[in-house]
Amino acid sequence: MKLEGNCQTTAMGIMPHTDVDRALELALSLDIPFWPQLPKVNFFEDMYAQVSQHFPGIVLDSEKRVVSFSIDKFYEDFEEYMPHWEEEEFFRLSPEYSLVFHRFLEQDLSKFKYVRGQSIGPVSYGLKILDETNKPMIYYEEVRQIIFDFVAKKLKAQVSEMQEVHPGAFAWVDEPGLEMIFMAMTGYSSDRAAEDYRAFLENFPCPKGVHLCGNPDWSFLLNLELDVLSLDVLARGHIFSRYSEEIKGFLDRGATISWGITPTLAEEYEKENIESMIEMLDTIWDSLGEAGIPREQLLKQAWLAPARCCLVNQDGEETVAKSFRMLQEVADHFKGQL
Repeated sequence: MKLEGNCQTTAMGIMPHTDVDRALELALSLDIPFWPQLPKVNFFEDMYAQVSQHFPGIVLDSEKRVVSFSIDKFYEDFEEYMPHWEEEEFFRLSPEYSLVFHRFLEQDLSKFKYVRGQSIGPVSYGLKILDETNKPMIYYEEVRQIIFDFVAKKLKAQVSEMQEVHPGAFAWVDEPGLEMIFMAMTGYSSDRAAEDYRAFLENFPCPKGVHLCGNPDWSFLLNLELDVLSLDVLARGHIFSRYSEEIKGFLDRGATISWGITPTLAEEYEKENIESMIEMLDTIWDSLGEAGIPREQLLKQAWLAPARCCLVNQDGEETVAKSFRMLQEVADHFKGQL
């Protein structure tokens, strides 16, 4: 499946809603809708808890809302886990672990060219989940490869189930922790991650996409064989645009960049407007144009999105909804240039 850009709108997976219907309505208002992850609905809608179903060694505490890991339990669970390795059904999202996913599949999706899913990525999952000594589970050599293979299996099962109702279904991984591998304090190096990620992408259901709101070494991601890279341009665009040579190579391979531009944090939203968002993208794209990337190519291989997920606003879902509406107007402006 070859993805088209053309400034279509999409968004990150996590939303602050407590009402499933309202969240679905907002997600379906975009050109490329997605099934929302709603951790405020229940613990199992959290992206770390959600992917954990059947992972060996995982301990879920729904009362404390904590996902943890035990290496002893890993070995105990592994014998039960391995016989299911080739069973797609074993890796599917059950209704218990994602009520919203199954509600999304019940919607009329026929008018959309694409629909999107998501999962927490293997690096973020492996670094976030700690054992009783606060050691990230990705630091265990025998566990690390299972993490990458497991997430790939979960993605394949998710996309397969979505494609049963829509032929244009795909997914990306959310990697908020990816920037940590470029810090000296981590025990999991960027060189090791690059090797692991290339192997992971070979098992990734096409198209292959990564979303993150952080600030990694962008050349790491731009030089992977990705089809989609989604980022927070509002906060990171001035840094990201410095990688013009890698961005050009990424686009010349036919990939798409999802430019997260409209603010979802209430304090940021109050400072911005449609004109300022258009001006920010114009400035970044003009800079890339000076580096040899034609505006036409940027437009044709662009999606537009809110800048990031946001669960902390005092107004709940209100600012996020306003950001989605602002996004449509910003996208309409740039669609007019195609």
